[in-house]
Amino acid sequence: MGRVVQLVRLLVRNNKNWVSSRVVASLHLCNQKAVRRQMGNLDFCLIVTLYSSLAVVAYAYFGYPILVWVLARIFGRERVPPEVAEGDLPTLSLLVAAYNEEAEIGRRIENALEMDYPADKLEIVIASDGSTDRTNEIVRSYEEFGVKLLAFEKRRGKATVLNDAIPGLSGQIVMLSDANTFTHATAAGHLAAWFQDPSIGVVCGRLVLTDPSTGKNVDSLYWKYETFMKKCESRLGALLGSNGAIYAIRKSLFQGIPTNTIIDDFLIPLLARKRSGCRVIYDRDAVATEETPARLTSEFHRRTRIGAGGFQSMVWLRGLLSPRHGWVSFTFLSHKILRWLCPFALLMAFVTNLLLCRHSAFMYLFVAQVVFYAMAVIAGWLPKGPRILRYPRLATMFTMMNAALLMGFIRWLRSGQSAAWRRTERTTAVDIASAPSANSAANNDSLSVSADAPSPIGS
Repeated sequence: MGRVVQLVRLLVRNNKNWVSSRVVASLHLCNQKAVRRQMGNLDFCLIVTLYSSLAVVAYAYFGYPILVWVLARIFGRERVPPEVAEGDLPTLSLLVAAYNEEAEIGRRIENALEMDYPADKLEIVIASDGSTDRTNEIVRSYEEFGVKLLAFEKRRGKATVLNDAIPGLSGQIVMLSDANTFTHATAAGHLAAWFQDPSIGVVCGRLVLTDPSTGKNVDSLYWKYETFMKKCESRLGALLGSNGAIYAIRKSLFQGIPTNTIIDDFLIPLLARKRSGCRVIYDRDAVATEETPARLTSEFHRRTRIGAGGFQSMVWLRGLLSPRHGWVSFTFLSHKILRWLCPFALLMAFVTNLLLCRHSAFMYLFVAQVVFYAMAVIAGWLPKGPRILRYPRLATMFTMMNAALLMGFIRWLRSGQSAAWRRTERTTAVDIASAPSANSAANNDSLSVSADAPSPIGS
């Protein structure tokens, strides 16, 4: 009888251990499934973030140009400037804001004096923003030719200069340009003719980039790409901003801009559009030329400033995202907002791809990203001569632009970007007789790729 009891006790004890082991095994299996489920959810979120980031970049740089071209072909129309007799042209004031431009200002004034515009309707004004070199002295030497100098003693920034200078101008139309820009003789007439249409408030001209040493047209593939989008947006009546080198605005539409404005040539036209509903259009026949920066680092600093100004303007112009602005809301979102968000999208794509590298399929994509950025760095040091070596420099241009936009965002966030502009390093001034002809440069339409060429304002 005792043996039977012992046997029963042994069976119970063994059965209890078996039940416990089964319970532990079941809990462990459930825990493994929960971990796998959690890892699956994390991977899913990473994959969605990765592809969404890449989609934003792809749309901003490739999808939008195609889409806006299609929409412009379907809904847009080619606008032709009205024929205007010389006597019917509006009075026009050419305003050039300058800071320490002694090397260029004489050539710029002589170029302005050659403009084919009725003398009795033309005013040429140079606004010197606290220049400490010979800029003011050189401008005064042209006073006998009707050139006016507005000499501000203290350097306060271009926005303040424009706010102070424009109300005192005599022209119905204000043409704004830069000290290092040379306009075609007929550019002012082309711009002014459009204002016969009362619905037009701002007209943007075409800037042609030239090589500092040869004076030849070196419009980069990227510059042509941006100009192409300007044409399409103009057909839709949704052009965004202007290029500070050459554009004109009705004086009555300029109501001043914040004194800390960084990119005035982007903000002024769009504020005019926002306030009055006027049209902003592009005229490829109003031509100006400008040298490309001497060094890529100069372009990086310029793009950083533009990036800070872009984020600043986004706050002031957010109302343009309203559908009541029609095509402008579409182009502002696609061409500007998403473009400015691309640096963050690229960072997200890189980080999420890195976290997904345990999967072989994503490892290949990560390697491709690393190779692209490595090529961008290496291409920046390649010689400019052989044409075949210029194409990898597009990767340098793309990476540099987005890095500059990111730096611009940081500066804007920290309020570290001054509204006073810094003079871009350029080649030493040459005799006016050897200055590149805006006409000859405009007629040179050869396609070349130069990653050093400056990109359009707000791009």
